[in-house]
Amino acid sequence: QVQLGESGGGLVQAGSSLRLSCAASGRTFRTYAMGWFRQAPGKEREFVAAISLSGSNLYYADSVKGRFTISRDNSKSTVYLQMNSLKPEDTAVYYCAARYSGAYYDTRSYGYWGQGTQVTVSS
Repeated sequence: QVQLGESGGGLVQAGSSLRLSCAASGRTFRTYAMGWFRQAPGKEREFVAAISLSGSNLYYADSVKGRFTISRDNSKSTVYLQMNSLKPEDTAVYYCAARYSGAYYDTRSYGYWGQGTQVTVSS
């Protein structure tokens, strides 16, 4: 079992950068692939980025490719999401999640979720 906690959200202007962090409790962090999802008001939760156990495989939604970077530090049990060139349409609550298996882009593959952190991008 793992508990997740996100931090790093905030209110920024378009074109700015933010780095989200997701700290995991427990000793099993390195056994989970990790993902970031986001949910805007009135919309379904959507896939943003995912990373494999070792960090060698990275996956991104088309909408963030080239602007966002996911990474992990297994020694710190933390996964990061570096967000550059932010746009107003990136405004959402961002969640990190952990999965054992299944499609990296599917919320149903993830068994553990953080509480989320708000990111608001003003134009």
